[in-house]
Amino acid sequence: MRNFIRFIIRNHFLLLFLLLEIVSFHFIFNYNQYHRKVYLSSSNQVSGYLFKNFSSVVQYFQLKKTNEELVREITELRNQLDRNSFYAPMLPEIEVDTVAAQHYRYSAARVINNSVNKHFNYLTLNKGLKHGIRPDMGVISSRGLVGVVLNTSENFSTVISLLNTRLWVSARLQETGFFGSLSWDGSSYRYATLSGIPAHATPLVGDAVVTSGYSSIFPENILIGTIDEVTIDQGEGFYELRVLLSVDFKNLQYVHIVEKMEAEEQLELEKLSEND
Repeated sequence: MRNFIRFIIRNHFLLLFLLLEIVSFHFIFNYNQYHRKVYLSSSNQVSGYLFKNFSSVVQYFQLKKTNEELVREITELRNQLDRNSFYAPMLPEIEVDTVAAQHYRYSAARVINNSVNKHFNYLTLNKGLKHGIRPDMGVISSRGLVGVVLNTSENFSTVISLLNTRLWVSARLQETGFFGSLSWDGSSYRYATLSGIPAHATPLVGDAVVTSGYSSIFPENILIGTIDEVTIDQGEGFYELRVLLSVDFKNLQYVHIVEKMEAEEQLELEKLSEND
């Protein structure tokens, strides 16, 4: 207390000056309209600038949470879309296409490990057996096809990436419907090759390439990429198409795991047909 009193006594002129300045500014800004407007305008600009930057900092640290919420919303929208197409009202005297009744269940997951510079690339996801994930489930993202679940543990899954020379995917041209086999040649992580497209298909650069739906893993019409280059083997009579992949595997953070509800039934029936 003594030190405080000594400080006031030692600096009483300065403190008195500051007090008078504060009182003066108070009278100026409260009883002078012009100065009051200038003060309010300046203070609003400063406070607005500070709040804007503070908000940007807060949003930056909330990006992870925001992304996770968006992934959950997309997953729920996919599930709702599939349910709506399955339970769509049937018009009278219209034959129901049973293929359209196939429906899928989607689960969101986060990529916790990834590689793109090997011949056999894999991803690791933060979901496993206890989340209902099993081998041979498809994996997609909001931009397109990613790969297939290979192995699972209680809490994690490994995925054979589309950037793996051992993975072949049934794909088709969205415009014409001609299908072939898509694979990765091990060179650039941005391109894959679609082969087996017949010579009369006339594919064009820029045409979309999507999943054919001819497997028990992926739904049809999942985007894979677009045609970047067209070449034809005159001896074989088939096109070889270079496809620019829609998914950037170097910037892959969240995915959706696809479960086909009738996959086992389809596989069992196809095995019976193969044995005949």
